[in-house]
Amino acid sequence: MIWIPFTTLLRKESTRFLRIWSQTLLPPVINQSLYFIVFGSFIGSQVSDINGVSYMAFLVPGLVMMSVINSSFSNVVSSFFGNKFQRSIEELMVSPTPNSVIIAGYASGGVLRGIIVGTLVFMISFAFVRPNVEHLLIVILFVFLTALVFALGGLVNGIFAKKFDDVSIFSTFILTPLTYFGGVFYSIRDLPIFWQNISKANPILYMIDGFRYGFYGQSDFDIRLSISLLIAFTIILVALNAHLLKKGLGMRS
Repeated sequence: MIWIPFTTLLRKESTRFLRIWSQTLLPPVINQSLYFIVFGSFIGSQVSDINGVSYMAFLVPGLVMMSVINSSFSNVVSSFFGNKFQRSIEELMVSPTPNSVIIAGYASGGVLRGIIVGTLVFMISFAFVRPNVEHLLIVILFVFLTALVFALGGLVNGIFAKKFDDVSIFSTFILTPLTYFGGVFYSIRDLPIFWQNISKANPILYMIDGFRYGFYGQSDFDIRLSISLLIAFTIILVALNAHLLKKGLGMRS
């Protein structure tokens, strides 16, 4: 009652994005490669080292994490809303599948896609620089928890979405700005005090900072704070999704 529906959902989700890999896996790799070329090679050659790390190497964790965030989020929101639009989600909701399994199945698909895309971007980075990985377990922990958080966030967006425009609103007007201002291209230490304080309200900043710590052993914040925030967001989003599915919001007339 638990394992079979979970593996079925995960297989469906993974098959979906792997079948259309030219739309789900290739575009983020190309986009991040352009960032490496433009910001790393062209602009980075004129930027001094950041905390003893070359600018090109400094970019790697941020660009990898940005691809993980976008891929895990978009995979779940597009898949879940697509099932709502086709009304196939009704078959799942009336089945004996527990809501916890539905959440785990969709979230696992988003995590898998996020990790695959992040790994591909990391491999591409070796064409430009050879980044160090000082704390492998920290890297794995942050990439998994971050992918999980945004996969769960994508599910919330998919539940609330009523039309196709609603799928992209959150990503365009909230997720993308937070990602760009999340320390992908700069260190918070280089900002004026006012903007440092503003940036501290951005949760993505802590995710990227902790992930970068796994590479170079340097961080702007206490690593325990970043991990605690990720765990807290995971718990909150799991509870929120469970509540929304139980209420049937956006899925019942």
